[in-house]
Amino acid sequence: MGEFPKIKSRRTIDVSPWMKVIEREVEYKNGTTELYHAVGQQDYIAIVALTPDGRIPIVRQYRPALERFTWELPAGLVDPGEDPAATCERELQEETGYPSKAVHALGIYSPCTARLSNMVHSFFVEAGTRPAGQAIEAGIELNLVSPDELAAMIFSGDFPLQLHIGALMLAGMRGFIDLTGFKLR
Repeated sequence: MGEFPKIKSRRTIDVSPWMKVIEREVEYKNGTTELYHAVGQQDYIAIVALTPDGRIPIVRQYRPALERFTWELPAGLVDPGEDPAATCERELQEETGYPSKAVHALGIYSPCTARLSNMVHSFFVEAGTRPAGQAIEAGIELNLVSPDELAAMIFSGDFPLQLHIGALMLAGMRGFIDLTGFKLR
């Protein structure tokens, strides 16, 4: 007899170029089956960068899922066949205008084990000097903040993305940024 639980069937429904719904029929040891649905999309990257003057670039953009603008770390989806570190460099340049001097992998984790099937690749980037007048992606506003300013934005709810708060924690745990300012005062 095989291992349980086991996947009896799997069906993928394309919703858009960025999202699929994956339906799985799962059989349990007692013989019962249940249908589960997950969102399928490409892997995602999150970038904690530090500029030469010690600030962290964050970006503001409209998020239809929340129906509001949010402040976030630079990020994006990994293109099929693209190395996540290359995605990291490309997205940082597109969203902030900053080149990457050094890219450090922080880890690969699941954004939600219950409903999402992709992985998040988090990186710390030592950014180079931003060329004067460097354009950034349309629809994005750039801000440079200190770790203390970012901590205040997290606690006020102005920086709401839990995945990016996790990337900041990883950067701190690996010694790339100082998290001592990330305390309620």
